[in-house]
Amino acid sequence: MWTRHHKPRFYGRLVVPAITACFMSYFVYHSIHGDYGLIAGERFEAHKELNERKLEKLVSERQAMEERVRMLSDGSLMKDALDEQARYALNLLRPDEIVIFDRNLQ
Repeated sequence: MWTRHHKPRFYGRLVVPAITACFMSYFVYHSIHGDYGLIAGERFEAHKELNERKLEKLVSERQAMEERVRMLSDGSLMKDALDEQARYALNLLRPDEIVIFDRNLQ
């Protein structure tokens, strides 16, 4: 009868923990640096805040434009607003006038 006696190997006990550590380090790395990781989430939040500020600016510009259109087309037609738009578009004025345009209104 053949019998084998093996010495207990120290490396045999480290195989499973080493493989586990490799898998865990892979997943931890990608949970931080991956496409959907923590750093990508921070970049997304910063981009979202920038776009929200742009949206607020565009909404306020749109409201200002809608107000100007409402003043021109509400039926009572404010003559000074119509006159201002015509002078600005045609670049005309009377000889005795000085016109100062505010770029924020256009």
